[in-house]
Amino acid sequence: MTATASLHRSWTQDIALPTLYKIFQLRMEVFVVEQACPYAELDGRDLDPGTRHLWLEEDGEIISTLRLLEEHEGGVTSFRIGRLCTERSRRGQGHTSRLLQTALADVGSNLCRIHAQTYLVEMYAKHGFAIDGEEYLLDGVPHVPMKRGGYR
Repeated sequence: MTATASLHRSWTQDIALPTLYKIFQLRMEVFVVEQACPYAELDGRDLDPGTRHLWLEEDGEIISTLRLLEEHEGGVTSFRIGRLCTERSRRGQGHTSRLLQTALADVGSNLCRIHAQTYLVEMYAKHGFAIDGEEYLLDGVPHVPMKRGGYR
């Protein structure tokens, strides 16, 4: 992992617009352009009051990002991780794990869900996630529901 990558965590409303733009730009580059998957990247969830963004920045560039949603179904707090991506040339350097570990520290023992791209199931399993349903297609990409925590 690059020693100079700085970790940032913020609620959406507290992020400077140029930084938020760079986060969206990286997500579009990875999910829409690189994976050739046109989908509604801007889904409105970034504006939810309980949405946090975590990102790694190096030399003014966002190199990895993650979105952590706080949910309250039936009066129970749970979380959902999504939009986790790393710039292509920075993969394999531990950035994804660093962001996941930081987000999971925020989540604690609460239930946390993720819609994992199927090829990443083993990586998420290393962080304590377990498969929680059947594989399905989401915007033409195979995904598997996974969950972690919620031990009460």
